[in-house]
Amino acid sequence: MNDTYLYIIIALLPLAAGMVVTQANPYHALIIRGVLGAVAALVDAVLGAVDVALTEALMGTMLAVTLFAVAVRSSMVMRLGVIQEDESTEVQDEDCGKIINDLRTIFNKYYLRIEIVPYTNTQALQRALMEKEIHATCVRTADSQQKIVGDGNEIQPYQTTTRISRLYEIMQAELSTPQTILSYVNVSELQEQHS
Repeated sequence: MNDTYLYIIIALLPLAAGMVVTQANPYHALIIRGVLGAVAALVDAVLGAVDVALTEALMGTMLAVTLFAVAVRSSMVMRLGVIQEDESTEVQDEDCGKIINDLRTIFNKYYLRIEIVPYTNTQALQRALMEKEIHATCVRTADSQQKIVGDGNEIQPYQTTTRISRLYEIMQAELSTPQTILSYVNVSELQEQHS
């Protein structure tokens, strides 16, 4: 009997495992992990271990991939807090919208979604940052009411603050919007000062 097909199927196991490890996109890694589980279940079934194949198919493939997909989906988001005056006003003006669009473009490369979280006042926004409900804030600076005129354009400066150093490094390197000032705040040090 020719068992060449079995060697080919078994050779897919280390190939798929290597592809899972080297994937930068977490969603592609999930798909390849599903393929890896299916190939492992197929190998077990061909070798006569039907109970192991069924367990691998149900637990190792379906359940694990589903749970990983939920975990990746919920963890690959940057929550950005902004000020919303009341229910009838929009969360963002033109400058804030440009900053948010630039952030979306930057973080799409890292497979992060931007979720806008509106707050009614600056104190609630700062408290949310301190209590780690949000990852960053984007608010008007105190002097933004005075319009700065340069090159015929009005610039309304914003302050973008983050509590995560890696997000700050990415924004500092890639954000080219002149409408915002970037800053990093170490929340644990601020919490110790307030205690």
